[in-house]
Amino acid sequence: MALTQDIIAKLAQHLENAELEIHDVTKITDDHPDMDWKDAYDIQYEIRRRKLARGNRLSGLKMGLTSHAKMKQMNVEDPIYGFLMDYFSLPDGARVKTSELIHPKIEAEIGFVTKAPLHGPGCHIGAVLAATDFVLPTVEILDSRYRDFKFDLKSVVADNASSARYVSGGRSRQVEELDLKNLGVVIEKNGRIVATAAGSAVLGHPAASVAMLANMLAERGEHIPAGTFIMTGGMTEAISVEAGDHIVARYQDLGQVSMTFI
Repeated sequence: MALTQDIIAKLAQHLENAELEIHDVTKITDDHPDMDWKDAYDIQYEIRRRKLARGNRLSGLKMGLTSHAKMKQMNVEDPIYGFLMDYFSLPDGARVKTSELIHPKIEAEIGFVTKAPLHGPGCHIGAVLAATDFVLPTVEILDSRYRDFKFDLKSVVADNASSARYVSGGRSRQVEELDLKNLGVVIEKNGRIVATAAGSAVLGHPAASVAMLANMLAERGEHIPAGTFIMTGGMTEAISVEAGDHIVARYQDLGQVSMTFI
């Protein structure tokens, strides 16, 4: 660990204030170039602790950078993860206030809800599918606190993997009813198709993302409890949005999710 507990606490406050006060900051590795991966996650966990202490509730977990193309582009071997809070969650058809965000982007994802705990190391797709209660379509609204969306991976891990809001909708389905690997999604922005993808874009199979999360959490002595909602990472590229934009994500066999940015 390169950073002291005092510095970790100050950086967590710095990044959370940027989120809550809706202003951007420069990436924290500019001032702390020697911080390591444990430092980055320790900052993220301190942000989570601050929110829980304030009375917010944890609503789930998320994976990021689950596309092999993105991992190669960023020269990393593993995705990253973050947490979700209750106030991140918005209903289908939501009117999303851009005044509460810095520079939002959206991604289409497949959400999993577990019915049994998942432990690593050694968690695999079969274990995930057996432990899944249902899946549902979700659109994540990303909002990095870093200026111009420019950051390195340690900085973005500390910033809770750019988490901001998410919208779930459509209809939930059992995993045995779906071909998750080939399940398609089409994103429309103001009535025009802007992205298409399939479940295989997420580590070859979206359940592989949940398995990887369980294995990564095991490194901190943690696991995925039963009843956990997990966003598995973007099936599509991140798409910038602004006030006036209407987004519809249409999922094969799962219905659609929509929102309007105001």
